[in-house]
Amino acid sequence: MIPDERDLWDELPDGVLVADGDGRVLLVNATARRMLGDQAHPGAELAQALTLQDQDSADWYGQVCPYEGLRTRTGIPEQSWLLPDGSEVLVTTRLSRSEPLGPVDRVSLVIRSGRGRARLDRERSDLVATVAHELRSPLTGVKGFVTTLLSKWDKLNDDQKKLMLTTVATDAERLSRLITELLDVARIDTGRLPLYRRDLDAGPLIERVAESVRSGTSRTIEIDRPEGRAAVFADPDKFVQVVTNLVDNAVRHGEGTVRVAVEQGRLGFRLVVDDQGEGIPEALRARIFTKFWKHGTRGGTGLGMYIVNGLVRVHGGELRISDAPGGGARIAVDWPAADPRP
Repeated sequence: MIPDERDLWDELPDGVLVADGDGRVLLVNATARRMLGDQAHPGAELAQALTLQDQDSADWYGQVCPYEGLRTRTGIPEQSWLLPDGSEVLVTTRLSRSEPLGPVDRVSLVIRSGRGRARLDRERSDLVATVAHELRSPLTGVKGFVTTLLSKWDKLNDDQKKLMLTTVATDAERLSRLITELLDVARIDTGRLPLYRRDLDAGPLIERVAESVRSGTSRTIEIDRPEGRAAVFADPDKFVQVVTNLVDNAVRHGEGTVRVAVEQGRLGFRLVVDDQGEGIPEALRARIFTKFWKHGTRGGTGLGMYIVNGLVRVHGGELRISDAPGGGARIAVDWPAADPRP
């Protein structure tokens, strides 16, 4: 059975309202009726049916004047309006004319909930709060030590100056990493991440990352890899970034030894990182790859694993989380060992 046309309009998730050239409502679907109330019905005047106001309590019809204005006007871009209960809706209007430069003979509106935009606003607020929090600490250190050096340079010995300058350099590097993370997130989200992939020997790169983390944290990092060349097809900078984030994450969330293993994987190359922490419950594993997600009380921006997952996937790889044999979490990354492109 072919459904009634009105029933099909009522199935739409957004509100739809159409009026004729005389300002009489021709069509109101169920979603629009729920938003606007009983006065929005076929045959009603458009000015009375649209109970929408802006932040200054001005009504939609008086502000938009759909039947007036320039004869070249074909619509009104999406605008934010308030329903009688105070909730926000986003309204897009189209003005139809049967003849070019003729009078408006059809006004069509789409009304959708503003909850989606509110969610985006919350995400932007989270981003601003996260960035502000992460920037504040190193900037405070840099400012404090530089101020001390400038005001007491002649009173400080060489060892004190060297310690302060070393701390400033460390904080500056931390700021640089945060900026890089934010840029990577933006590029991953927009699909504009530049990749310069080539055949690599992963062994020396992993050793270099492990040595850097060892020297910075004094933690034990064991590497288990077969002798010979460990082939992987990747952008070397992005590969090092992934390995660094995974090892840093294991050090930050685990205790004891961090184990890094290179194995033969489904795509040819597999990197496995095990820590000895409390592990990650199975119900939470999918959430680790979302922005700003943090597990436990340890610090960080909450962007590391989101970036790692994005970098792995743009290389055609896969990332999985499971339990490490000795307790803790295991993160396994499969990468193509050779160029997967035809």
